[in-house]
Amino acid sequence: MKALLFAITLCVAQLGAAEKGFTPLFNGKDLSGWQGIGGPTTNWVAKDAILSCTGKKGSQWIATEKEFSNFDLRLEYKIPTDGNSGVFIRAPKEGNPWVTGLEIQVLDDYGPKWKDLKPDQFTAAIYAVQPPSERATKKAGEWQTLRIRCTGSKCRVWVNGKQVIKADLAKLAEKVKNVPGLKRTGGFIGLQNHSSPVFYRNIRIKELK
Repeated sequence: MKALLFAITLCVAQLGAAEKGFTPLFNGKDLSGWQGIGGPTTNWVAKDAILSCTGKKGSQWIATEKEFSNFDLRLEYKIPTDGNSGVFIRAPKEGNPWVTGLEIQVLDDYGPKWKDLKPDQFTAAIYAVQPPSERATKKAGEWQTLRIRCTGSKCRVWVNGKQVIKADLAKLAEKVKNVPGLKRTGGFIGLQNHSSPVFYRNIRIKELK
């Protein structure tokens, strides 16, 4: 029994250490700290510590009120069959955020609707720029983890604990000319409404130097 209690205590301590320095971006009860872009936030619902999008008309995406440059962003998401969303990073309010900023794709990778997509359009891809190194997603309807870490031109992405993106944005910008967001050094973090339901929770961030 003592050994079990020690193991539990150690696990909790390690978890606390891992989360040290992180600040919640979602308070679990309302949209404080977020703003609607391209319409009202009536299509976003905050309830029971979950931030969800109905997929109906309203804001095209919601953005943090604060801009971020270098950061470690962590969250959990759940998406239904054929669901589609995305996490925008370093995005401005103007233009398509996956072009003027960057989008880390969130998708039901196994949905029949998306069977003909290109590799750089699946979950964790830097959308239309770099595909994930492997498919690390679970089936639709399950909670999954997403981590995005950006420092300078370096960008890393993990899905369910597996690193699937290791990119140098500056080098990518030399090759991909139609996504000027690759050159941005800061901007808003956003969640996309792509006309389908999606659920987010435990959204937190740690700013880095």
